[in-house]
Amino acid sequence: MMGKVIGIVLGICALVAGVSMYYLQVYGFYEDVTPQPGLDVVLTPLDGTEPRPIPYGDFQAIDAESSPIRYRACFTTDVIPEDLASEFATSDLNVPRNAPGWFDCFDAAEIGTALKEGSATAFLSVKNISYGVDRIAVIGADGRGFVWHELNNCGEQIYNGSAIVTEACPPRPESE
Repeated sequence: MMGKVIGIVLGICALVAGVSMYYLQVYGFYEDVTPQPGLDVVLTPLDGTEPRPIPYGDFQAIDAESSPIRYRACFTTDVIPEDLASEFATSDLNVPRNAPGWFDCFDAAEIGTALKEGSATAFLSVKNISYGVDRIAVIGADGRGFVWHELNNCGEQIYNGSAIVTEACPPRPESE
């Protein structure tokens, strides 16, 4: 009899722990980002100077302080990607990270397909928005745009547990 009680208690604890972990990963840490008109969608010019805003609307974004790569955003624009490519730096970091299912404007599979088919273009929004993390913006021919954070080469070297970082990486800030 005592074994059954212990088994039931362990089962309930495992269930509560599993549900709690799921909730924290999918919902718990995310917060809506407060839009900052004119500052939310920026692209880095080809000459590497300060990122500049582009016209956009219908902006919505989520982020979490628990990780520098949890940022996701969606927007619309009437700017044509081909016109932007002649003025702004494109990015080869064009495999979008998945967003939580409840943030339904951001479909990583659809964005990835559009990038592969050439109906969308990935741009460097901000280099090292956080140490080793770049902000990538994708703009589709249909006027829909998406933003996410991606580890750059320096970030991959630092966050993979390697103590070796190439000289091309800036020194890591002490506060991080």
